[in-house]
Amino acid sequence: MIKTLKTAAVSAVLALGVAGTAVAQELTFFTIGTGGTAYTYYPIGGVIANAISKPPGSRECGDGGSCGVEGLIASAVSSRGSVDNVNAIISGLRNSGFAQSDVAYWAYTGTGTMEGSAPATDLRTIAALFEEHIHLVAMADSGINSVADLAGKRVSLDEPGSGTYVDALLIMEANGLSVDDLTPEALKGGAASEALRNGKIDAFFVVTGYPTGSLVELASAADIKLVPIDGAGAEALVEKYGFFSASDIPEGTYEGVEGVNTVAVGAQWFTSAQADEELIYNITKALWNDESRKLLDVGHAKGQAITQETALAGVGVPLHAGAERFYREVGLLK
Repeated sequence: MIKTLKTAAVSAVLALGVAGTAVAQELTFFTIGTGGTAYTYYPIGGVIANAISKPPGSRECGDGGSCGVEGLIASAVSSRGSVDNVNAIISGLRNSGFAQSDVAYWAYTGTGTMEGSAPATDLRTIAALFEEHIHLVAMADSGINSVADLAGKRVSLDEPGSGTYVDALLIMEANGLSVDDLTPEALKGGAASEALRNGKIDAFFVVTGYPTGSLVELASAADIKLVPIDGAGAEALVEKYGFFSASDIPEGTYEGVEGVNTVAVGAQWFTSAQADEELIYNITKALWNDESRKLLDVGHAKGQAITQETALAGVGVPLHAGAERFYREVGLLK
């Protein structure tokens, strides 16, 4: 539930020699579930939270201040990732969150990897954000050159509450492997990188927008490789699941690491159908204003890929009524 309260916001004008005043101000707190702090969701969530917030006392939009929603204080919350965020939205624990397009669709429909679970029919989309690539990381001298080479190895699949875990299982299945064919670990972010460097695991999966901080640090400290996810296995994956697409991570993305063919999914922002229509309309409008564009462009390397023109790309879960109203106003929906 969105928390709203009345406060007496005492202006800090005494320092200017003016008598202090008390101004009643309605505040709205809005959480954004992201992911592990070492990956792309978390910093992007922080940039977006700043863009849509406008706490009391902020300078006016266009005058060096925030162009966010009046009285809104948004915060990025670290989480276990896509599955965790979807569950938190539906349960009311968080107001919104990021998730992979495939995970969200399966949750909404109760199909795919969510078959047997009640459909999350209250899930709603605010915007498509950016493309996320599946990284399969190993040491350069590991001898792991394909997904099939993971057989018999110690591999981190990330935590079960993450989108990475879901996709790792699907990728292995498409290549004729299961969890029983390897020794699985459930490590996130920096922990997976450290375990690889220290020889405690042989490889790990992560689904994230490139470049991601933990892998930038790892590549600068150790000789690593990105293992390709391509060939017949990738083709079968893309054919069976429409949310996957063949893509690549270019050479130079990580220091000393060759480019690689892999698969990708979309990172999208979701909320509940129960969220206030006017609030979500204003949040969507704030996300796409010119000042937010500046914050996205400089806040993170992936921010430049977040554009209004691609805000509806690959959306498989219905738009929230407030977001839909905004996209109709700007002509993205007819």
